[in-house]
Amino acid sequence: MRSGFLYFPENFMWSQGMMIAIEMARWGGAAMSEVDRVGRRLKDKVGDNEAWGAEWDKEAQRIEAMGDGAKAAGWKLSAAGHYLRAATYYFIGERFVSLGPKKIELYESCLRCFRAGIKDRFPNIERVEVPYQDEGKPTTLPAWFMKAPGDGPKPTVVFFDGLDSTKELSILFGGVELALRGINTMAIDGPGQGEALRLQNIPSRHDYEVPGAAAYDYVASRKDVDAKRVAVMAFSMGGYYAPRVAAFEKRYAACIAWGGHYDYHATWITRRKILESGGTKVSAPHFQLPWVMGMPDMDSAMKKCEAYKLEGVANKVTCPFLVTHGEEDSISPVANAQLLYDAVSSKKKTLKIFTAEEGGAEHCQGDNRFLGATYVADWIAENL
Repeated sequence: MRSGFLYFPENFMWSQGMMIAIEMARWGGAAMSEVDRVGRRLKDKVGDNEAWGAEWDKEAQRIEAMGDGAKAAGWKLSAAGHYLRAATYYFIGERFVSLGPKKIELYESCLRCFRAGIKDRFPNIERVEVPYQDEGKPTTLPAWFMKAPGDGPKPTVVFFDGLDSTKELSILFGGVELALRGINTMAIDGPGQGEALRLQNIPSRHDYEVPGAAAYDYVASRKDVDAKRVAVMAFSMGGYYAPRVAAFEKRYAACIAWGGHYDYHATWITRRKILESGGTKVSAPHFQLPWVMGMPDMDSAMKKCEAYKLEGVANKVTCPFLVTHGEEDSISPVANAQLLYDAVSSKKKTLKIFTAEEGGAEHCQGDNRFLGATYVADWIAENL
């Protein structure tokens, strides 16, 4: 992170994980001193992903216990704040832990604390289940719906994740600023994401217009949603997903790619070389892509990933369109955002490149997520 800092100079992936935790402090999801407590304990364990999980788990349990104590004392709001921080720490710990029971346990702990935290801290967030067909079988996609203040139908954003994030974080960094501007947000774990992947074993699919349509059908059925003013937004890898949805699901009134992609397969050709050479300049461990794709190994995951391209697709996007990117993005080169922007056919389209001088220049504004969140929220308020 050239525009930010490398907490672990020898390990970019771990440093990015630390930045994700640090940036959640803006929405009550972390405290710098607590993040640093974990970091100091990990200084002599750099690269040991199981130690990473264990130390974050330890801190999360400590903070959750603080929440339990505050709750027992009748301090509901304080307890809720502790629970929200614990939820973030459980998830940050889960990110790099290898596939298995411990990984699922950490995510379930994240869910438990998040539910407890929003109850009193964010009572305008409700749990919803979006009806969905997975390989012909009826199921649901899990989501959090954040209501904007006031009565009557409101413009609404459907917000999908990326490769390795989850709705518990995105409903806060993506939803709070929108709610302040009178816009609802539904943060949803689509196929290959968050809870849908971890607890329901629903892998990713290239034709994301299918879950995109399911999400639209759900929000449009709500009385507090203006069905003619619904946008689709997605984060990181979602820079492929959101344009794909908008290209084929024309009921969406706007599209936001929070981090641009054009040929996701080509991006992973580069990332695979980095992983196989022992490098750390990636966002996730080697197992992440096969797991997300629902494939047994990297070769088969890469084969499936060949369909994740926006050539011949992006030109079908005609609604108002925004792509944001950081000029120093080390995970997805800024050229990807330019390719996407150039290909989109929308008459009203915006390319926002965050510079090192202003901040937000790393991947999805990981070095200053507030800048990305407020820019995106302002653009949506103006264009939806």
